[in-house]
Amino acid sequence: MGRFLAIVILVSALAAGAAMYYFQVYGFYTEVEPNGTDDVVLIETATGEPAAIAYGDFRAIDADSSPIRYRACFTTTQDLAELSATFTAYEDAAPRVAPGWFDCFDAEEIGDALADGSALAFLGQRNLEYGIDRVVAVMEDGRGFVWHEVNDCGEKAYDGSPVDDSCPPRGF
Repeated sequence: MGRFLAIVILVSALAAGAAMYYFQVYGFYTEVEPNGTDDVVLIETATGEPAAIAYGDFRAIDADSSPIRYRACFTTTQDLAELSATFTAYEDAAPRVAPGWFDCFDAEEIGDALADGSALAFLGQRNLEYGIDRVVAVMEDGRGFVWHEVNDCGEKAYDGSPVDDSCPPRGF
C-alpha cells in the first residue's frame, strides 16, 4: 500500500509540475494582432503626446495573467539620432525575458545593446496600467522591441511603501 501511495504522489507531483510549466511558458500567452498603424508609439519630447513611428514586421504576445507579460518585436527605418531628437528617453530600461518560443525577443541581447549604447530605450506610454510603463527600444540596425516595466509608482504600490504626490491616483 505504501508503494502505491508513493507512486500516486510522485505521478501527481510530476503532472502538477508539467501543468505549471506549460501555463507559465505557453498557456496564458496569446499572439497580438497588429492593427498596422499605431502598434509602435513613442512619446514626443516637445508635446508629451504619443506618436506612431514607421515600423514593419510587427510580432507581439501578451497575457491577461500579468501586466508585464507583453513583448513585441518590429523593424523600423528611422535611425537612432532622429528618434532620440524627437522622443522621450526611458532611463534604466531593463527588458524582461520572453518565453523561448518567442524567438525574436532576446532580453539579454537587448540589455547588452542598451548598456553599450547600440540601442536606445524610449517611453511608449506612462502608466499604461497603474504603475506599468510601456518601453520601446530600438537598435542601430533597425530592430525594435517593446515590453512593459514596473515604474516607481508601481514599485511603491506593490511593495507597500507610501505612494507620493508624483504618482497618479489609483484607478485614474
